[in-house]
Amino acid sequence: MKDNFSRQAAEYARHRPFYPPAMVAYLAGLVPCRQLAWDCATGNGQIACQLAEHFEQVLATDISENQLRHAVLHPRVQYKQEPAEHCSAPDQSVDLIVVAQAVHWFDFDCFFGEVHRVLRPGGVVALIGYSLFGTGDPGVDKVIRYFYSEITGPFWDKERRHIDTAFRTIPFPFAEIDIPDFSMDFEWTVEDVLGYFQTWSAVQHYRQAKSEEPVALVEPLLREVWGDAETRPVRFPLIYKVGRAEERAAHTKAERL
Repeated sequence: MKDNFSRQAAEYARHRPFYPPAMVAYLAGLVPCRQLAWDCATGNGQIACQLAEHFEQVLATDISENQLRHAVLHPRVQYKQEPAEHCSAPDQSVDLIVVAQAVHWFDFDCFFGEVHRVLRPGGVVALIGYSLFGTGDPGVDKVIRYFYSEITGPFWDKERRHIDTAFRTIPFPFAEIDIPDFSMDFEWTVEDVLGYFQTWSAVQHYRQAKSEEPVALVEPLLREVWGDAETRPVRFPLIYKVGRAEERAAHTKAERL
């Protein structure tokens, strides 16, 4: 798994959007037992703390020490620095696995092997994410798309295509579950948008390649089209793959070696 977010961990904690609590509650309601949830690639613990409102314990893992340093503490959340492909959870111990805006970075075969191993029979795995946001204002959205496609476009990792295709290019060896549509809606200032831009992995790659600030290239244009409005509505399209473990013995680590 690539670590594209350690450098901007503080910005990530401040500016990344939060997932709707109703969606997290719905996912928790899909499992018959709520002893343990695993928030894989937790980042700053956004989902982990929401899951802790529904589960006795949450294991929240990430490969980035810096991200975990900025994570929100919660008495029912245990943070561990470990990769998605090698989880410390015991066999058949996890009721719900959530991966938020991160699965596209994983080694799919190794990760799904761990999912099969740690999920209880009947447990659920939920891959969730969001694609490019919009405001509903054609002028503002044109600038957002310009920054995404033209300025930072050449600097996105190839794995970003899995987000752009709404996870359709990701293998999913589980029986899929249809879930309701949820929305991520916010009222953002122009400063919120610029701060969110700073969290993009493509922005970090641009800086390293060109030694200049890409957000500064779009900021004047964005401010111009934003106009006098203090805030504007912002919507992130949510994407999902949700499935249930088969009612059979899960793979153990020994069986997979």
